[in-house]
Amino acid sequence: MDRPNVVFAITGDVRRNSRALRQIRALVGLGFRIHVLSVGAAGPGSLEIPNTSLHALSPPAGSGPRHFGQVHMLTRAAAVQVPAAIYHASDLYVLPALRMAAERHHGRLVYDARELYPYVAATIGRPWVRVFWRTIERWGIKQADLVLTVSEGIAEKLTDAYDIARPTVLYNVPDDSAPSLRRSLRVATGLPSGEAVILHQGQMRPDRGCELLVDAMRDVEGAILVFLGDGPLKTRLQEQAAASQIAGLVRFADPVPPDELLAYTASADVGVTLLEDTCLNHQLALPNKLFEYLAAGVPVIASDLPEIRGVVRFYDVGLLVHPGHRADLVAALTQAVLDKTLRERWRRNIPRALETFSWAKASEQFLQAYRNLLAQPP
Repeated sequence: MDRPNVVFAITGDVRRNSRALRQIRALVGLGFRIHVLSVGAAGPGSLEIPNTSLHALSPPAGSGPRHFGQVHMLTRAAAVQVPAAIYHASDLYVLPALRMAAERHHGRLVYDARELYPYVAATIGRPWVRVFWRTIERWGIKQADLVLTVSEGIAEKLTDAYDIARPTVLYNVPDDSAPSLRRSLRVATGLPSGEAVILHQGQMRPDRGCELLVDAMRDVEGAILVFLGDGPLKTRLQEQAAASQIAGLVRFADPVPPDELLAYTASADVGVTLLEDTCLNHQLALPNKLFEYLAAGVPVIASDLPEIRGVVRFYDVGLLVHPGHRADLVAALTQAVLDKTLRERWRRNIPRALETFSWAKASEQFLQAYRNLLAQPP
């Protein structure tokens, strides 16, 4: 591939990151050549996207500021070797390295603040860790020519915290434009017919209500819960279901490629996203799975947090539950399972929500931001 227009860096395997893949494909459609630095990719390979090259970097295992230092050195060493017009940092952990590369090659810097990083759950009770991440973010974001984020609440917080121009909000909406064969969760997990399917897709991690959800299934009749994905809590959740003697009511399906996800999602009766109210990042979050459920035509049961509430309640596409409240969750699940008329009303309301939360709309906003960036003098 010829010299790239964009160096796009991300921690984790870019091939499993739907937000990054959507952005890369959109930029390729605009005629850009992309060189991707994937810090933590599961082995070498390709993205199978035209005009895109992949450089997989393998940092040592770990987390926290010390691990960040290792990620930074790896990313910086790779990025400064590649001259480009734009350096796109797809998370905070690669931002300082890409700022350095942009300065080296007189390129523009883009930062995607996909989390409110100093206020994630891992910084609770650790004020010095929070100060560390705020310092790192301030150092990079003040020099960024374009800042993206995932919700209006996070955009407002970033604007106030760092005295920057308001970031461009790019919702975590999936690309549902490509036709896909419908896949059955019932077939994939051997579910009996007649039972409603409650779906939790994505990572099974702490602070996402997974354990509460399994416990709630002891008191929900007429439904089976399916976890579609992976994560550090998977084994614990399997053991929890077995110990509660509801293993037959809780099934686990392996993760599927991002491009196939909605085909499986569409066969669920209701989707759940249960972020716990543990940190400011959760309060201001709009999770991927919320929009994935809606794009697949599936009503939702979601945590009653400010940004999520603004979608679910305004468009009337499901029920809100108090985070961490078992009785509230059981009542909502039971109502959603038993009241088919209510579920159909929610389904009929989803297309109105998708008029706002669609990739067709978001991608044009994203590309216009890039066009504006390129129109500015270096």
